[in-house]
Amino acid sequence: MLSTAERQKTDGRGAEAAKTVQAFHDKLCDIQVLDPACGTGNFLYVALELMKRLEGEVLEAVADLGGQEALTGLESHTVDPHQFLGLELNPRAAAIAELVLWIGHLQWYVRTRGGLPSDPILRAFRNIEARDAVLTWDGYPRRQWQEGEAAYPNPRAPDWPKADFIVGNPPFIGGSLLRARLGDAYARALWAAHPHMNESADFVMYWWDQAAQILLRRGTALKRFGFVTTNSISQVFQRRVMERYLSAKKPLSLVMAIPDHPWTKATRDSAAVRIAMTVAEAGKSDGLLREVVSEADIDTDAPVILFADKAGRINPDLSCGTNTLEAQPLLSNTGVGGRGVQPIGMGFLLEPDAYAKIPIQERRHFLKKYLNGRDLSQKSRNLYIIDAYKAPEYELLSKASTLYQHILLYVRPERIKNHRASYREKWWQFGENMESMRKSILGIDRYIVSTRTAKHKIFIFVDGKTLCDSKINTFGFDDAWILGVLSSSFHRSWAIARGGWLGIGNDHTYNHTECFDPFPFPDATEPQKAAIRAIAEELDAHRKRVLERHEHLTLTGLYNVLEQLKAGVAPAGLEPRDRRIFDDGLVLILKELHDRLDAAVADAYGWPADLPDDAVLARLVALNKARAKEEKRGLVRWLRPDYQIPRFGSEQEKARQIEADLGEADEAKAAGPRPTFPKGEMEQTAVVMDALATSPAPMDAPSIAAGFRPGPKVKAAVADILSALFRLGVIATTDGGKTFSLRKAA
Repeated sequence: MLSTAERQKTDGRGAEAAKTVQAFHDKLCDIQVLDPACGTGNFLYVALELMKRLEGEVLEAVADLGGQEALTGLESHTVDPHQFLGLELNPRAAAIAELVLWIGHLQWYVRTRGGLPSDPILRAFRNIEARDAVLTWDGYPRRQWQEGEAAYPNPRAPDWPKADFIVGNPPFIGGSLLRARLGDAYARALWAAHPHMNESADFVMYWWDQAAQILLRRGTALKRFGFVTTNSISQVFQRRVMERYLSAKKPLSLVMAIPDHPWTKATRDSAAVRIAMTVAEAGKSDGLLREVVSEADIDTDAPVILFADKAGRINPDLSCGTNTLEAQPLLSNTGVGGRGVQPIGMGFLLEPDAYAKIPIQERRHFLKKYLNGRDLSQKSRNLYIIDAYKAPEYELLSKASTLYQHILLYVRPERIKNHRASYREKWWQFGENMESMRKSILGIDRYIVSTRTAKHKIFIFVDGKTLCDSKINTFGFDDAWILGVLSSSFHRSWAIARGGWLGIGNDHTYNHTECFDPFPFPDATEPQKAAIRAIAEELDAHRKRVLERHEHLTLTGLYNVLEQLKAGVAPAGLEPRDRRIFDDGLVLILKELHDRLDAAVADAYGWPADLPDDAVLARLVALNKARAKEEKRGLVRWLRPDYQIPRFGSEQEKARQIEADLGEADEAKAAGPRPTFPKGEMEQTAVVMDALATSPAPMDAPSIAAGFRPGPKVKAAVADILSALFRLGVIATTDGGKTFSLRKAA
């Protein structure tokens, strides 16, 4: 506006310039701002303050352009409280909000013009409505009662006042707490009024969703909306709300986002709160992503927060650049772990002294070592847990009377009061036994675990007889090559991009569905797996060895120091406490092992080891898409085929697996006409080429090997032959070296 007016003035069109500025002022005085959760009006007050400042600049421009006459009559044509609308459930807060707006308006008038405006000084615009912003019903606001319970007949989403902009800071209530905080009947009515919302969505997302709907309506006056929410908005159940609109045929876009910001001047009770800010407008647009890089004095009136800005398309997980949310779950990763158990009752746990008093026979049948997230990342408490998994009550009583009495005394009183029937009726068993997780670790001597919410993503082997808490992720593998890939920087970058941030320390969260299931492991050769396996075994042993030697060391402490080394801090520059950890924990060796591991995993992927995060994510997303296409064609690169194929594989895969499991002797009896794989290298090459020539579709090494005896033992030889033929240009591939066919003559 000002640039246009300046150009007009320079061209000698002063009257036109004055009209341009005046037209903008007219528009400014018509803009309406809505806060649909306004409380006592803080956001509306700030909006009024900012618009009055802008009005001051506009009027100054009018005066400079000679439009003095336009400055008359400003009392009747100015930015004032009638433009600021609000919805607030609490009638008292709504009344205060309206008064706050008038106080702000009068303060501005006194500061800029002196004295007071003409009577009436205050006007009843009634622009702050005391009502529910996300739920109404027949007879609102009166509730009906049915059998002593509140009822909300014909629940539905209410209309909001028309506005040009929507801003606000809606209430922070987690989706899992809606019933407890708002009442069961209200929660059910809320879900019925918003049937497209998932019931796990946080309360704030109902405001975000309704604003998005208004923004996309035909003929809407709304231009943008922006909300402050908790930073969990980037996690799966919240971002699904945003993804629905960002990926629609007629989408909206995030034009500004701050994914993780401290709640400044927090009280002790709210110290754990981290917030996000999102601004949306209709259409496809790039946005500005602002990431906090440092923060200080956040409990004062002058917090110091520095940002790193990135421009581009902002994704539903509030990242900018490669959209990892495009990645799909892979069959190859199916069913090999999950969360640990959820006992629902602290009485299941036994301290070491109590464990020692339990008869040996009872220990053998019903006691297991127990770990929660803190045991893993800090110091283990050496707890045991009473695990009556699938045991009927009479069996626990007859075989373990001491333990039965313990949970009768310390668990049953709590469980029989639980609102969930299964928890009450089977009070001697865990609330959530995590059946699939148990199956994945059954029969193996060790498995991989990692804390779900932690500052560092650390993967480590634990004894197969250990039972983990629900705050720990489990991975049903005893093969260290899997541990190595999970511990690599490639997987860490992926996990951070796909996960979220929670907790007092604002730590990273990891869950199987989002982070593990879509992650494409490298299609490593046996030598590459062996290299990764060896380093991972050494890494696992090194960490456990130093932790056992030194009582003061923890995994978190080791990795805190490791991160400082990666950031360029020299050992001599470490604080005394960290230098002790560095020395006792042999952290330089830990760094070297991780560096070697990253190089080995990079080799397995066929990528440079020093790729930046954006490039890593782009390649992993592309590889995920390629794997998903393969799986649709029937080629699944199972991570643990002996376990997964019998449970999740196709009938053909199951048949091949059974055949492989029979062993060489049984296979010879059942093989029939299958030929033996030749011993001579030239003959081996010939039969591989023949298999490719007679196949109607491209083939991979396992498929070719399955046509020969002894089956599994020839896979490595066939893979080597295919690599040699490809290097010579005899065979071709269209999927990056996964399957091959004979090259056709020109």
